[in-house]
Amino acid sequence: MGTFYVDITVGNPEGGDTTSVNALVDTGATDSMFPSSLLEYLKIKPFQQRICTMADGHQEEYGRAIVSIGIDGLQLPCPALMGPEDTYLLGATTLEIFDLSVDPLEQSLVERTRITRPF
Repeated sequence: MGTFYVDITVGNPEGGDTTSVNALVDTGATDSMFPSSLLEYLKIKPFQQRICTMADGHQEEYGRAIVSIGIDGLQLPCPALMGPEDTYLLGATTLEIFDLSVDPLEQSLVERTRITRPF
């Protein structure tokens, strides 16, 4: 699948400023990731430390926080990692929270089709 970027907003779920960013949609990443400096500027603090295995196999430790992410006018709290500068990733957990999937041909986010059946 090709990669593509989407415009989103990031903010503190407790209120305050939000920032518009252009994030890489990365369905191979569990959590979204934004620069630590951005999240610290937004007064967001980590609630835990996470050891993450990177695509090349090495491990890194990052703070994990709850951030408010906005996609197409909907703003929801999501877990995100406090990563290195210039890292703006929209991961699978955020896509699940927003009930979105990826259209690789159109390089866009689309609402997931929900199929239900009576019990």
